[in-house]
Amino acid sequence: MGKTIQVAADRAFDKTKTVLPAEVARGIYMQNPPGLAALKLMHVLIGQAGGRMGEDVEHRVSLSDVRAIEGLRHHDRASLTPLFAELQAAVLVNDDVERKRLTIGGLLDLAEVDYRDEASGDLVISWYFSRMFTRVAAASDHWAILDRQTAFRLKSRYSMLLFQYISSLVKQAHVTRKVFTVDELRAVLGVGSGKLERFANLNARAIQPAIEEISTESRFVLTATPRKSGRTITSIEISWSEKTGEERQSLKVEMDKHSIGRKARREGTAEVMAVAFPETGSIAYSPYWMDRKRAAGCNADNAKIATDFRRFCREKGIRLDAAGITRTFIDYCSKIGMLP
Repeated sequence: MGKTIQVAADRAFDKTKTVLPAEVARGIYMQNPPGLAALKLMHVLIGQAGGRMGEDVEHRVSLSDVRAIEGLRHHDRASLTPLFAELQAAVLVNDDVERKRLTIGGLLDLAEVDYRDEASGDLVISWYFSRMFTRVAAASDHWAILDRQTAFRLKSRYSMLLFQYISSLVKQAHVTRKVFTVDELRAVLGVGSGKLERFANLNARAIQPAIEEISTESRFVLTATPRKSGRTITSIEISWSEKTGEERQSLKVEMDKHSIGRKARREGTAEVMAVAFPETGSIAYSPYWMDRKRAAGCNADNAKIATDFRRFCREKGIRLDAAGITRTFIDYCSKIGMLP
């Protein structure tokens, strides 16, 4: 038995966390990844199985427990059917080069919805994981511990898949960044062949929205920095840090509020950020200003450009909360980026 199973068993009574095998969290073996709602359902199934996820046994959960989860609250028998179909369609592929053995399988073997008591308002969902999945889970020695509230709150499949991946790395000592080739990051985000083929589209519609949502909704602050060979983006470095205790407490208070009000407050915060450049420090932990710097094609050091821009504003008599400060910063970054 691998260490992942033991960690999941030890956390069986912690309903705030889900333990995923790293092989699943990182999408190492998964092709044709499910959509967001199906991924959330997958987390429910794996979390419910816990330390028994590596066993060939029947697992069960009630629909009321599923409906208690943000993002899955309105599901019924009819709407669950396509989600299970998506999970069935996910393919796991493991090429063991040492043993010279290629294994192809699925995520689930069988799922059933018992609706004999549907009139009373509840159903019972039962399932078996595939032999492929149970083998992977039983042998896994690396895992991701996901905060359930964060995972179920995310609104994008790209965010969910990247959040899973980063969560599997944060427990590694002194690891705070990872460099992906463009193809590797496309695979992590589940961007299929023929979709978002231009990097500009991939960045604008998948990478940056995922970075921003995770930085807003989770305990992590993420930054994505493209690397070029000539004029071509060849890789992307994603770095992360954990928010301070005070920031995490503020996040918890905010997340305990109603989601509709939370969305409005978040949009309001974005507007404030748009007209106020930080008075001190680097922009490394400010996704808003990092995005504007990257959009301007600037690769200057994050701390230096913040200091230099503040000096520039003082010399020009420009307030850091001036109405046009965002455009001023973008123009400044563009000029810096064009310097030899």
